[in-house]
Amino acid sequence: MAKWTPKHEAPEPLEGPVVATITGGTIIWFVLFLVQIPFYGWFEERDLLWWVWTCLAGAGLGLIGIWYVRRRDAAIKRAAAEALAEAEHPPAR
Repeated sequence: MAKWTPKHEAPEPLEGPVVATITGGTIIWFVLFLVQIPFYGWFEERDLLWWVWTCLAGAGLGLIGIWYVRRRDAAIKRAAAEALAEAEHPPAR
């Protein structure tokens, strides 16, 4: 097992436009669902209805993801603001 032990420290995680990425992905899933609705019968004839419902599930889970990442982003910003305020005005001892 020692040969699989990392010999260096892990890099910092990359932070990008997470809210925009999740929102964009959710929109894409919902658009794919809407595009497939007119072809519902075609999908049903070929036993491929799971494609339609997968897109709807992706959109639904994306809504949960948007809620989650917005709260996460707000918490990160709040913690940074608190750390900055504490650095500027350290508590009296």
